[in-house]
Amino acid sequence: MTMTDPVVVYGMLCLSAFAAGAVNSVAGGGTLLTFPTLLGVLARKSAELAGVWANATSTLALMPGSLAGAIAYRSELAECRRLVRLLIAPSMIGGAVGSLLVTEFPPSVFDTLIPWLILSASVLFMLQGPLKRLTGSGRHGPPGWKTAVAVVFGQFFIAVYGGYFGAGIGILMLAVLPFMGTQSIHQTNAAKTILAACINGVTVVIFVVKGFVIWPYALAMAVAAIAGGYAGGRVARRLPAVYVRAVVIVVGLTIGGYYLWKQLVGA
Repeated sequence: MTMTDPVVVYGMLCLSAFAAGAVNSVAGGGTLLTFPTLLGVLARKSAELAGVWANATSTLALMPGSLAGAIAYRSELAECRRLVRLLIAPSMIGGAVGSLLVTEFPPSVFDTLIPWLILSASVLFMLQGPLKRLTGSGRHGPPGWKTAVAVVFGQFFIAVYGGYFGAGIGILMLAVLPFMGTQSIHQTNAAKTILAACINGVTVVIFVVKGFVIWPYALAMAVAAIAGGYAGGRVARRLPAVYVRAVVIVVGLTIGGYYLWKQLVGA
């Protein structure tokens, strides 16, 4: 078997999606696993469009996991439903803007940004602990109107980034949402999960309409991601998330550095 053999290709893609689903259920950051794998496979079809195709297909493949996470957090969502309702609109509008930036700009623009996006997402993972300690996960009082406006705009820009690439948006939201008065880390995670589903949902619709999703890959990977998410959820309480985050950071920095090196040397 070769790297172009369909069995090998689908095996690699499903393995990355399974791992991404598991990582998302424990620590987040699954895009850093599926996107580079898809990029390597799709570059053989079209070097020009590979980045956009990989982004669209990865987003769709991981979407079921976000929906499943939102359902799992339904009791916590009921406790912070006012916050979620406030931020749904900026999440969906920002996600639409970000995905349109991907689809309407020349593919070369996105390709140029790929290493920087991957490296930025990896750095966000490295800063997860300090960000969470900075914002805290304890009780916060009701926010003033200035804070609320700032968070709404912040959520919009997070959603733009989410629609454009996506990796690391969960960490950004974990840093911002406590300022809106979430009462526990569980409520913060619940709000983050449903808002991420909103961002990814509108992004997927635009990617599908624009025809950038590679459906055979996306469907196979979606099944694998659901299985990975279920498996990850089963072991999440026994496996320290710090180990998973460390793996994601190393993979992200390595891959981002590799693509940056290729860009700099003109490979």
